[in-house]
Amino acid sequence: QQSAHAKKNGQWVQALRLLVEMAFAHVELCTITYNAAVSACEKGGQWDQALRLLVETASAHVDVDAIAYNAAVSACEKCGQQIEGVRLLGA
Repeated sequence: QQSAHAKKNGQWVQALRLLVEMAFAHVELCTITYNAAVSACEKGGQWDQALRLLVETASAHVDVDAIAYNAAVSACEKCGQQIEGVRLLGA
């Protein structure tokens, strides 16, 4: 049986996989979808993946809201990447 920590860490992988599957199936990705994926990356300590998703939203023409930015900044902070988090705040 997996620990709660291990399950939480693996959720970001599942979230990213689901985004790819949805895009492949021509399902329109929206702000809520990206928010969930960025939040999963934040919980899994994947600051670089969270930032990548924010960049991806621009190319997908999806509006990013405070939820995604807060999760990405939090991921940066948790992983010792405060400079990246500050850069996001200035974006």
